[in-house]
Amino acid sequence: MFIDLIDPLTSSVCEGCSNIQCEVKTVNTLKLMTTDAVDHLVCPEEFNDIDIDSPALTIFTDFKKYPPSVIESSMPAVEAESLMRKFHVQLALVVDSSRELVGTINLSQLSDQHLIPLISKGNGRADILVGELMLARAEIKILQLKALENASIADVVEVLKQHGEQHCIVVDDEKHHIRGLISISDIARRLHAPISVIKPLTFAEVFRVLNH
Repeated sequence: MFIDLIDPLTSSVCEGCSNIQCEVKTVNTLKLMTTDAVDHLVCPEEFNDIDIDSPALTIFTDFKKYPPSVIESSMPAVEAESLMRKFHVQLALVVDSSRELVGTINLSQLSDQHLIPLISKGNGRADILVGELMLARAEIKILQLKALENASIADVVEVLKQHGEQHCIVVDDEKHHIRGLISISDIARRLHAPISVIKPLTFAEVFRVLNH
């Protein structure tokens, strides 16, 4: 019995010879080099490769490829705000000690507007935790990955505008995986166009405005 140990994808036959034992192994040699002074660090928003009718998956941050930005619910809110600003993160997923999702937190929720009511109740600023300010998991709006596969960017923008949402979690309903995130600010940067999303007022907010 003859067993071919030569990979046909990386081998070549000697010119004028059909004998397999005369095959010569070829190697694709890579060479490390240095960058040129003119080489420029690029960002996705520098490219005009998508438009409003492009598939929705082109603006979907897939956690299968890119790890999510996470913060533990037990982290002090002031520390979380500092970290998020340092790394230019607008929204982070909040996890428990088992690294399971318990909510989301954005920079607005970590602002003085949300801290002051808790401070007025006797809480020290440094003692207020992310878990006290976050949007709880049960309140998070999601899109199903299967539906996203057949949608356009325009479809995503429309549904987020309707609900006044700046961000949306994407869930693989078949595998029960929290698969990714969609952000209006990311979409706007990629499209090179402003997108305005207005959060509808709650009943309590309307009541306060009317009785001001």
